Amino acid sequence: ERPRLSVFRSNRGVFAQLIDDRAGHTLAAVNWVEPDLRKLTATEQAKKAGELLAERAKAAGIETCVFDRGGYQYHGRVKALAEGAREGGLKF
Repeated sequence: ERPRLSVFRSNRGVFAQLIDDRAGHTLAAVNWVEPDLRKLTATEQAKKAGELLAERAKAAGIETCVFDRGGYQYHGRVKALAEGAREGGLKF
């Protein structure tokens, strides 16, 4: 019904993807090693990653999703990624 926005956070960066669990496919993804994100601080990087993911989701025809924080606390970079995705137009 709605894809899942899965977040992975490491000490070096953040990775997020929209997953269609029924089909087992990734619909859109963003990684911290992309040129637009690499030079930013950790929180700025996460927020920009959320905005990029929302842009890619809109291009794929996705407007709503379920947020899966992957066991991480909703704080810091995970929160910044979610806020960036919301500002980009995704609805949780």
